[in-house]
Amino acid sequence: MIHGLVLRWIVTGLFALSAVECVVPIITRRRPWTVVVSHGLHFLMAVAMAVMAWPWSMRSPTTGPAVFFLLAAVWFTTLGMVATRAPASRRLYGYHGLMMLATAWMYASMNNRLLLALSTGQPNTSMPGMNVAGMNAASGGPSIWVGAANWLGTVTFAIAAGFWASRYFTERQHDATRSVSLANLGQAAMATGMAILFLAMVSPI
Repeated sequence: MIHGLVLRWIVTGLFALSAVECVVPIITRRRPWTVVVSHGLHFLMAVAMAVMAWPWSMRSPTTGPAVFFLLAAVWFTTLGMVATRAPASRRLYGYHGLMMLATAWMYASMNNRLLLALSTGQPNTSMPGMNVAGMNAASGGPSIWVGAANWLGTVTFAIAAGFWASRYFTERQHDATRSVSLANLGQAAMATGMAILFLAMVSPI
């Protein structure tokens, strides 16, 4: 969750832009069903990430969405292995799978019992309603690898945002088609929003 109201709206706007980029290609032209599914998954991810920026998202179910986006990661990984042999396409599918996996991780991190298990390495035997933050403080805080995973997500998606933004401006200069430019811009917006959400998991912003 993001504490700053202005930053919440910025992140919401970034994911709204990426959601539009996901919908436009499948409503403007007839696409193969695999493309429709892939864009639909990205649309749902963008909506989920936008919601996650707001405090009331902490009261939303987490297990179901975590499993759903984990399966979405499997979908993109499978496409990368069976649908193409081009290395560039496989890397792109791998990146999309990583985004879905990151979304599943964020939902898992919102689950108090699962987060406690990840932080301590022990099953959660606390009573219902017990404050996880307080237990983490008492036990020395979350484990190093959980924090390292969140920092890795922050850095990875910050780099990805820079890559997609650079690609957007480069292709604009070379008169790339409008749809390609919009796709790169949407990817840059989504990666930027992901980086900010990961940063919010390791440092109050």
